[in-house]
Amino acid sequence: MPLPDPAPRKAMHTRRVTYQGFKREDGLWDIEGELHDSKPFDFHIKGEREWKGGEPVHHMRIRVTFDDAMVIRAIDVAMDAFPHQPCPQALPPMQRMVGEVLGKGWRHTIQRHLGGIEGCTHLRELLFNLATAAMQTRVGSFSLGSDGRPPPHLGQCRSWDFDGPVVEKVYPMFFRWRPPAPREPADQGAI
Repeated sequence: MPLPDPAPRKAMHTRRVTYQGFKREDGLWDIEGELHDSKPFDFHIKGEREWKGGEPVHHMRIRVTFDDAMVIRAIDVAMDAFPHQPCPQALPPMQRMVGEVLGKGWRHTIQRHLGGIEGCTHLRELLFNLATAAMQTRVGSFSLGSDGRPPPHLGQCRSWDFDGPVVEKVYPMFFRWRPPAPREPADQGAI
């Protein structure tokens, strides 16, 4: 279904973001993300330079390598185009993400390691959605753990609702599943 016709307007900016997922021969996984910003007209940033229409003002790429437990094993980052001289200083801090898990609390983890002036807004944006690209890459490769817990994508969106028809059909053993209640600490007796 297309969007409704827009009001009269003029193109001002284009951002292209892509992700590709790969299964490596060594058993690890790679997700590559790319961000490309351009304008359809020539423009100038004060104190910097002029860009021609269509020329990238941002062109950044990232590769995150992770294992079956979704633990990041390596990160490679490139800035092929950037508007300001200090921008590449945001590349080394990206290594702080190695050892982190692509999973629950992902955006908080990114902010903790790369927030504010520690990182780059555009690289953080690439990382934000990289986790869902990783999950999509691994769809079909999730095995049910021996702990009897559901795969991590269940309960994370409308379609994968534990009470919904998709979980009932695809993962009937987790239909209407609820996490176990937290255990109460044992009574240590009076002191």
